Amino acid sequence: MTKPASSFINGSWVEGTGDTTSRFNPAAPNEAVTTYHRAGSAELTQAIQAATAATTAWDRLGILSRGRILSAAAALIRERRDEIARVMTAEHGKTLAESRMEVDASADTFDYHAGSARNPVGTEYPSSHPDERILTVRRPLGIVGVITPWNFPLQIPAWKIAPALLHGNTVVWKSASHTPGVSVLLMDILADAGIPAGVANLLLGPGPLGSELVSHPSVAGVTFTGSAPVGHHIRGIVCGRGAKLQMELGGHNATLVLPDADVELAAASAVNAAMGSTGQKCTATRRIILVGDGHEEFLATVKEKVSALIVGPGTDPSVQVGPVVSASARDEINAAIDLAITEGAEVLAQAPAPATGGHYVRPTVLTGPESMTICREEVFGPVVTILRAATLGEAITLANNTEFGLTAAVFTSDERAARQCVTYLDAGLVKVNAPSTGSELHAPFGGMKDSTFAGPREQNSAAAAAFFTHEKTAYLRLAPEKA
Repeated sequence: MTKPASSFINGSWVEGTGDTTSRFNPAAPNEAVTTYHRAGSAELTQAIQAATAATTAWDRLGILSRGRILSAAAALIRERRDEIARVMTAEHGKTLAESRMEVDASADTFDYHAGSARNPVGTEYPSSHPDERILTVRRPLGIVGVITPWNFPLQIPAWKIAPALLHGNTVVWKSASHTPGVSVLLMDILADAGIPAGVANLLLGPGPLGSELVSHPSVAGVTFTGSAPVGHHIRGIVCGRGAKLQMELGGHNATLVLPDADVELAAASAVNAAMGSTGQKCTATRRIILVGDGHEEFLATVKEKVSALIVGPGTDPSVQVGPVVSASARDEINAAIDLAITEGAEVLAQAPAPATGGHYVRPTVLTGPESMTICREEVFGPVVTILRAATLGEAITLANNTEFGLTAAVFTSDERAARQCVTYLDAGLVKVNAPSTGSELHAPFGGMKDSTFAGPREQNSAAAAAFFTHEKTAYLRLAPEKA
């Protein structure tokens, strides 16, 4: 068990005034990993006060100095890679290999935003007046409320916290209850990197604390990643009081496989996208749509790959798929599989899972009609459904037949077909001959429809600047010369 965790407020570790709770290992449910006192309204008030008091000095420090602190944080993340990965696997359940990759990606994110400190920060426009210059400048929002999920407990906070800090904002972060230990490690790193007291604050608390955070009138911007229902609730609160909002929500992502696809590439990519991280990613492939007749070789390859997956504790180097995050998640996924079978699904393939102990779900491939509930509602686990479409047009229509629009993938050798998919699939990210998962941090990331909010994207430095700052226009006119 790790040392007791606490909230971090105004540069100090603070025990919450709420109940004491523990996070248990999903691979060994009787093993407590992290124990902490929940933060409540009193701690939220303290964090807001600390962030308010720190805002001016942090802004005036300057973007280059803030970038150097982010660079120091990146170095510390890499230095503490193994410790963070061990805690992440123990709290979340993902394999150590996946945890290490997430730590590396998070360090890269801090480095990327540190480097963008030297990007241009304004634009000059011509003026109709000969003695005038028109300039745009960017100013921080103020306090940014950050709410992050458990499935990427380090990387998603890095996406949000690094650019918020770079652009001169202070942060109050309500992290996920399932992964408090990872949150504590990141906040410890930020403090050691030189973040001044009050600039970055962490609250370990229950879900309702997030509603209090986004409702607070001092919070000028909110960035949230999580489920669509919670996102809709937050949208009503934040937009209702006129604050700035950035959200990334769920996905029900489709992978289209055309008759001319490279079978091995398509099968390996689809299985990886559906089953990697135990299917607990918003970008995971949930539906595979086979275009045209045939595809027997593809089906056989997918069946072989899924049946051979090794399921078990993430600390075992041979394991490819760990447990899901909780007993309730396991039960919901298994119930969704059972419902699909009653609605006409057939099981094409399942991997074996440990018979006892741990919140394990058998990685499952289903086939069946598009009318099944599982083809519309997101199931956050290692389950994928294979559907069929006669033509590419029908496949695109079928792929778009969901309220979500986060990612999509298509496998084909036909450039014209690929261009059709890029143009007409309702997805913010379309991959061609690559898995639906994964993105480059310097490219904008976001979805369409219920997968996102109509605002700036994440990751990309220009998108980050657009969200985490106010853009102001200044007309600078020279004083007339004295005679």
